[in-house]
Amino acid sequence: MKFEKFRSGIHRQQYQYKSFSPSPVNQPWTWEDPKINTLLERASQSMAELNAFSLIVPDVDLFIMMHVYKEASTSSRIEGTRTGMDEAILDREYIDPEKRDDWQEVQNYVQAMNLAVRELSTLPLSNRLLRATHERLMQGVRGEHKPPGEFRRSQNWIGGTSLQDAVFIPPAPEEVPELMSDLEKFWHNEEIDVPHLIRIAISHYQFETIHPFLDGNGRIGRLLITLYLVGKRLLSKPSLYLSDYMEKHKGAYYDALTTVRASNDLSHWVKFFLVAVHETAKKGSHTFQQILALRSEVESKLFKLGKKAQNGGNLLNILYQKPIVTANEVAEKLAVSHQTASALIRDFMSLGILTEITGYQRNRMFEFENYLKLFIN
Repeated sequence: MKFEKFRSGIHRQQYQYKSFSPSPVNQPWTWEDPKINTLLERASQSMAELNAFSLIVPDVDLFIMMHVYKEASTSSRIEGTRTGMDEAILDREYIDPEKRDDWQEVQNYVQAMNLAVRELSTLPLSNRLLRATHERLMQGVRGEHKPPGEFRRSQNWIGGTSLQDAVFIPPAPEEVPELMSDLEKFWHNEEIDVPHLIRIAISHYQFETIHPFLDGNGRIGRLLITLYLVGKRLLSKPSLYLSDYMEKHKGAYYDALTTVRASNDLSHWVKFFLVAVHETAKKGSHTFQQILALRSEVESKLFKLGKKAQNGGNLLNILYQKPIVTANEVAEKLAVSHQTASALIRDFMSLGILTEITGYQRNRMFEFENYLKLFIN
């Protein structure tokens, strides 16, 4: 199928409304627009460079967790939550009660993402995996009454307050199983020659158009991108997440998806997607470069701690995964007394590594600011 001849689907008359039935995607794909080839080459090169960093950075898993928190907070923010990344890494007790529902949604996203990536080490990407990921995402939060882990059995819609004024109405529920089966076959069809980045661009569009769950489709659809890349071994670690780019270009993101459905213009969406991959991968590589530079700078300061340098190194490893801590947390994770943990934190403050951010006499929190801002900026 040529992009230029693609027909996105048809509207089907239902009771008092029309739903949109997308065309199947499990087929060969070609295109005439040379710009796509250029963007595909750039995106592939940028992603390969990002993957190289995940292979050469020592103890890279220490830093992947912060990428996960950033994706969880950003992808959830696209859907309306208001938990910042600095709040997402805190324990529940430190979150204002009125913000805890949003905070829990972000925690669920982190747990769902980690679950899915672990499963990919032994299982291929599948609808079964997506359903299990969705079940974890929706557990105990708003929308949990909309069957977690199950494809929908009723009609949903996007925009508006009802089916009558909806901006977009996905396919009828009885069409969902066959459409999702077609999509799963497309991920693994080795008889067609479609580059992986083109394949996942089409897959993300198709998933969001099918909208197979009653809630959480945006988050699962964006997570699908990373899961595909990890599952196909294009990424050794889950280090590429597009939600930050999509949030910053939210209008263009939704417009590009809508343009496919309204005008059959798949090329426009694919070009948007490839630019997003290129820009995100470039930014990710730059973040790894900054991490390496900061790590070298900070670890050189530990020599000043003398005999406490080993504990200092252990504390740094904690901070790389959770750059806001309390003395109690440090004591627990290092298996030392509260007094020893407090003394080590004071040493880190004198070295300019940690900053006290609460001003409280008790339950004070300390931030590894120079590291945290690498992910917030």
